[in-house]
Amino acid sequence: MPGISLKAIRMPSSPIRKLSPFADAAVRDGKHVIHLNIGQPDIETPKVARDAIKKTNISVLKYSPSQGEYEYRLGLTEYYAKHGIQVFSDEIIVTTGGSEAILFAFSVCLNQGDEIIIPEPFYANYNGFATSAGINIVPVTSTIENGFALPPIEEFEEKITERTRAILICNPTNPTGYLYSKEELQKLKKIVLKYDLYLIADEVYREFCYDGKEPFSVMKLKEIKKHVVLIDSVSKRYSMCGARIGALISKNKKVIEAAMKFAQVRLSPPTYEQIAAQAALKTPDKYFEDVIKEYSERRDLLVNGLNKIKGVVCPKPKGAFYCIAEFPVDDTEHFAQWLLEEFDYKGNTVMIAPLAGFYATPGLGMKEARLAYVLDKQQLQLALTCLEKALEEYPYPSY
Repeated sequence: MPGISLKAIRMPSSPIRKLSPFADAAVRDGKHVIHLNIGQPDIETPKVARDAIKKTNISVLKYSPSQGEYEYRLGLTEYYAKHGIQVFSDEIIVTTGGSEAILFAFSVCLNQGDEIIIPEPFYANYNGFATSAGINIVPVTSTIENGFALPPIEEFEEKITERTRAILICNPTNPTGYLYSKEELQKLKKIVLKYDLYLIADEVYREFCYDGKEPFSVMKLKEIKKHVVLIDSVSKRYSMCGARIGALISKNKKVIEAAMKFAQVRLSPPTYEQIAAQAALKTPDKYFEDVIKEYSERRDLLVNGLNKIKGVVCPKPKGAFYCIAEFPVDDTEHFAQWLLEEFDYKGNTVMIAPLAGFYATPGLGMKEARLAYVLDKQQLQLALTCLEKALEEYPYPSY
């Protein structure tokens, strides 16, 4: 019987989804599972996007251009201009989700065996993307003690070798919700210039910043525009996770030309979803004002509630819609599975994302979990009650 590839063996399971079979079994057992494990917003997708799909009258669903529809890319230039980012339509490649944009960036900017430095904990699927591209993640560890701020720049410099080709950041950050400041990004700029590196920036949570904070895009950093590759997506911005429309953006012509080869190999991004994404660009500002207010209230309820539970520590995030909590257990993966298999409070239980899979360094994150505040406040309050009761009953405090 033929075997499978080493790449397939090395491909990590998703810490966000791998407990799904236990959640499915819990539902079959009659439990109500409160999903805080995944960033699937319950916010309504903008009506303007939904209406655009309904109004289409396409008799032949043809391939779209490999780079994405021109009208949509032109609309994106106007969107970015509102955020102080000047790009042109030929500097944008529409991708099948932000995931494909990251894969393109890894494949274009790094050779097999090269290294990319990423602050950890990071979006868990970066591990999978790196495995697909045959590159190595070199982590620089941020800690819960200072709210997962950017690690000292000296730690980045210590990690640089002759194989280092890029640094990747997510801002605001998934999973920590940390928002990098302009000053922190300026420090990264110096390293990028000194060692002639790429700076890949995942900015898909740009809209979600709280307490009056404003995001600062790496595209605004002077002197390194040819070093920057921007990753974007409509998934979270417009609550359109199922649309699978993202973008790779760069002022570096060689990067765009090379990425186009990969875009052509996969033929084209989906048509209906581009129609929806283009229409979503007309979403009124009031939509985002309401969404920010709602997420801010959800964040405060969840984070304040977690910190009231004995033994739980949870920094308050400034962006995205995730928080990281440290629990008084030795293994949050075991705790998360136990929640689904053996615990319920009045027929309710909670699904969380154990954080070990969001690290590249073995052994880190064992006491931590990511929780997404993407559900209404009633569900979040119920989740807090469940977690408090669960920790009182959990029979493995030193598992």
